[in-house]
Amino acid sequence: MLNAPFDDDQKDFNILDKYFFKKKHTIKCALQMIGKRQSSHKCVSSNLFFNMNQMDEIPHFTLRSPRVLAILDPPSSSSSSSAGGRVVVIEACSEDEVDNMPCENPRLNSQLTREMNFYRERHCPLPEDTPLCLVPPPKGYRTPVPWPESLHKIWHDNMPYDKIAERKGHQGWMKEEGSYFAFPGGGTMFPDGAEHYISKLGQFIPIKKGLIRTALDMGCGVASFGGFLLKENIITISFAPRDSHKSQIQFALERGIPAFVAMLGTRRLPFSAYSFDLVHCSRCLIPFTAHNGTYLIEVDRLIRPEGYLVISGPPVQWTKQEKEWADLQSMTHALCYELIAVNGNTAIWKKPSGVSCLPDLVNFRLNQCSDNDDPNEAWYFKLKKCVSKVPLSAEISIGAIPKWPERLTKSPARVSLIKNGLDVFEADTHRWARRVAYYKKSLGIKLGTPHIRNVMDMNAFFGGFAATLSSEPVWVMNVVPVRKPLTLGIIYDRGLIGVYHDWCEAFSTYPRTYDLIHVARISSLIRDSSGENRCSLVDLLVEMDRILRPEGTIVVRDSDEVINKVVQIAHAIRWTAEVHKSEPESHGDERILVATKTFWTLPATSV
Repeated sequence: MLNAPFDDDQKDFNILDKYFFKKKHTIKCALQMIGKRQSSHKCVSSNLFFNMNQMDEIPHFTLRSPRVLAILDPPSSSSSSSAGGRVVVIEACSEDEVDNMPCENPRLNSQLTREMNFYRERHCPLPEDTPLCLVPPPKGYRTPVPWPESLHKIWHDNMPYDKIAERKGHQGWMKEEGSYFAFPGGGTMFPDGAEHYISKLGQFIPIKKGLIRTALDMGCGVASFGGFLLKENIITISFAPRDSHKSQIQFALERGIPAFVAMLGTRRLPFSAYSFDLVHCSRCLIPFTAHNGTYLIEVDRLIRPEGYLVISGPPVQWTKQEKEWADLQSMTHALCYELIAVNGNTAIWKKPSGVSCLPDLVNFRLNQCSDNDDPNEAWYFKLKKCVSKVPLSAEISIGAIPKWPERLTKSPARVSLIKNGLDVFEADTHRWARRVAYYKKSLGIKLGTPHIRNVMDMNAFFGGFAATLSSEPVWVMNVVPVRKPLTLGIIYDRGLIGVYHDWCEAFSTYPRTYDLIHVARISSLIRDSSGENRCSLVDLLVEMDRILRPEGTIVVRDSDEVINKVVQIAHAIRWTAEVHKSEPESHGDERILVATKTFWTLPATSV
């Protein structure tokens, strides 16, 4: 039984650690500021600060290893006033870092083993080994094309990479048209377009009946399949590694299609069990039956009972892959999947209701996982060669849950696994309806306008924030922190999408991904169970800046003390910020920060 977190309307905030981090530094002044909180101003050096009223004369200070993060924790009030309201400004990264992804660095990862594609998975550097700088936009970057126009075209200069257009243009992936990249909607296995392909799948899968809501597209290309499924009220999370195509996920996100960078290699994908009504692979080239069927077992963990698996391309009736195709049929049969159609190189299976049967898995040296295995654990969790048992599997099958959109508001069966789950779910639903109404009416957040398409909730819990936005032209990436109750399955049961993540690491996405990032109780994302900080609030906000688009919006809810800390860091990373009282119905000392990322560019270099 999971314990629900405290009601964040109450005064349940632990005090943020007094200092940003506790390492020895070589700069004597920083040590004094950390250890003594000096009231004198002799440590205030004019070259480290700037006046907020003189934005055109901002000097930059490089905060690299050793990180003098405590400089952002100001001296006492007398020193602060003597500094004239000055704060540190974190400098810009170099122009070759415009697409920096700290945990997906091809240069570093290429040195790792290629066994089971380990080198293409996440591998994050230590914070002290990561430059503390702000990722700049590329030269010529402009405000993205708004949704839904962006489904069909984006600005070329926002990601000036022609490789996919040159290699895949004849298959309808994308092509260059003047100052734009255009997306006809095609793919390697559907050169006639995603809409035509989806229509063909609809002959065998109930796409238009509200039964299918959440989908996973593996090896998605530029995500046209997921983009056009949105017309059917099916929300698809698409993923692909950062590979030779360089920017396929970046193109998907610029188009306003849900996507992130991932690789099915040695670990479980960062999703809860039984999350997806439909799993799709169009020439994703995953060797499903290799390694004793480990990859197919992982896909089985993710598919909801009575859900569908579609594999289009190798090995389905593919020349010189007859054995792989035979093995795939044998293993899906062993899992009691029903092969409902084979059309050319496309095969469609339906997963049985309830726990998969295991009559022939001994041939693959597989068994059911033990009762100690939690199928919802999926953060750096090594793939297992066993079939997971999922609680309440029959109750969360496609036939048992409500159709969309009713499933959004009905309490899911998995709520019963949380202490007082039903009451907490209902309270959370009402709370977020009230809060979002306040955001729109009183805080001026541009929800429901072309300014906001890609949204992230960094601390999603039940997905209540996202649920209130279901009628808006947005999609929300609901992030469930891995050290909190594993509620991601409930989010998927509601027909929403999301991932697990640890916010002491960089998120698996490109820079300039999101228009709006929302987080409640930001301080809790970096604390351990004892209340100590595991990482720096500075690093977290710099990461938020990396994935936020220029002129994008940040909304942070937390205690007065934490919000004051965030405001100071916001100035250092060039955000404009305002602090508001929480909505009248809230309690405690909670405040709301609304910040905007300024649109800055690197200075022109002289030739």
